[in-house]
Amino acid sequence: MISTENLTLRYGKRALFEDVNLKFTPGNCYGVIGANGSGKSTLLKILSGEIESTKGDVTVTPGERIAVLKQDHYEFEEFEVINTVIMGHARLYEIMVEKDSLYEKPDFNEEDGLRASELEGEFAEMDGWQAESEAGELLMGLGITKDLHSKKMSELDGNQKVRVLLAQALFGNPHILLLDEPTNHLDLQSKIWLENFLLNFESTVIVVSHDRYFLNKVCTHIVDIDFGKIQMFVGNYDFWYESSQLALRLMRESNKKKEDKIADLQRFIQRFSSNASKAKQATSRKKLLEKITLDDIKPSSRKYPYIAFNSDREAGNNLLTVQNLTCTIDGEKVLDNISFMVNTGDKIAFVGPNENAKTTLFKVLMGEIVPDSGEFSWGITTSQAYFPKDNSHFFDSNLSLVDWLRQFSKDPDESFVRGFLGRMLFSGEESLKPVNVLSGGEKVRCMLSKMMLSGANVLLLDEPTNHLDLESITALNNGLIDFNGTVLFVSQDHQFVQTIANRIIEITPQGLVDRQLTYDEYLESDTIKALLESMYS
Repeated sequence: MISTENLTLRYGKRALFEDVNLKFTPGNCYGVIGANGSGKSTLLKILSGEIESTKGDVTVTPGERIAVLKQDHYEFEEFEVINTVIMGHARLYEIMVEKDSLYEKPDFNEEDGLRASELEGEFAEMDGWQAESEAGELLMGLGITKDLHSKKMSELDGNQKVRVLLAQALFGNPHILLLDEPTNHLDLQSKIWLENFLLNFESTVIVVSHDRYFLNKVCTHIVDIDFGKIQMFVGNYDFWYESSQLALRLMRESNKKKEDKIADLQRFIQRFSSNASKAKQATSRKKLLEKITLDDIKPSSRKYPYIAFNSDREAGNNLLTVQNLTCTIDGEKVLDNISFMVNTGDKIAFVGPNENAKTTLFKVLMGEIVPDSGEFSWGITTSQAYFPKDNSHFFDSNLSLVDWLRQFSKDPDESFVRGFLGRMLFSGEESLKPVNVLSGGEKVRCMLSKMMLSGANVLLLDEPTNHLDLESITALNNGLIDFNGTVLFVSQDHQFVQTIANRIIEITPQGLVDRQLTYDEYLESDTIKALLESMYS
């Protein structure tokens, strides 16, 4: 068990949170939510002992081990993948290293033998002989194939390193597991595997995530950071959201009734205070008025951008035709004889294990890459707006936010542009800062602003929820649901795909699987289950 008592963290005069008293118990999974900058990751760092709080204490049951999902993807570059995972249990790995060094000594003596015997006993108590087997199973579950287990971490790509570090955190059955955005860069099968792992995990899990489906699937409690406070609620994310909205609505309705009562009393007092026969009643009502207080509805630290896409013209029936498209990237054939048609009103989610294939397809369709063979044609009535996975080159300048967005606006008036930025949560002086210092989430909001101003009737979005907080994801989600045009998109966010897509196209090594279904219906189909099993077995 891990608990906090009067936990407070201040940066100068600003308090991230104050006097927090929480208890995290075994068998439960706690989802930590809050606006960007509210202190979610910071709370995990305090719980792990990485940083100190300004005031208060963190207490861990003696003898219990905490495991943390590491954020430095280059920390273990010189170590083998399998050993990096085993390092998740620091004491076990220390024993392995010391044992090996003793047995390798050319002058191994009696004292060394005694020490080796002690280590062997401790090693056995920790199920050390199963360490490599367990580490291998974790890696396989997260999509790291066996041929990579003996390679050095430096030989892996970024996505693979993230998965190895996740396996490291899960290794050795820790008593307390702290995970900061564990689903980032995981494909469908790896996410399903992680969800099932956590559902069967009997110890304590505390997780920060922007993935609403994941929070709903695994969480027993929600830890909400808002108003400079941290509160714990029983239930998953949807239960918390509906409950919090209901509580806010009831408070507002209660205040409305009180406001009406106050107005009635004030009118009565004003009308009869000078009337001798009614003076006593007026005085009585005045005393009643003084006792009525309105509930304090604090403005939440959560802010939702305004995201709405409107097309300047309606597209005809012939939107996009793709025929026999083949494309090779760095010697790998990522698209092989791909053919499909896009119809009016389609909202297509492109899924599949190869991220490069989906990104390459979008780049080909937007004219950024020339395919090896095949062709595609956009309908003459279509106009496209594109959200690329890598948007860094758009922000390689010292332009202010206002001047940057003005480039893409049909109305160059500064008041219009600043008003638009304000709706996207860039208010006041923020709209004047240079675009090359923006955070990842801010860049995403800028790119979405650019798309909204385009008036396009076909939207292409490659992983648009990356770097966004829950509030911005919700706003984008609703904006794409309401959009009356056509959408082609890639996303690892289950709920995002489920609520937007009316058609699924999966790019697999065996070819395209194209179905007019919702995402959940698609995943439940026997054909897809069999395909996934064959691909990941």
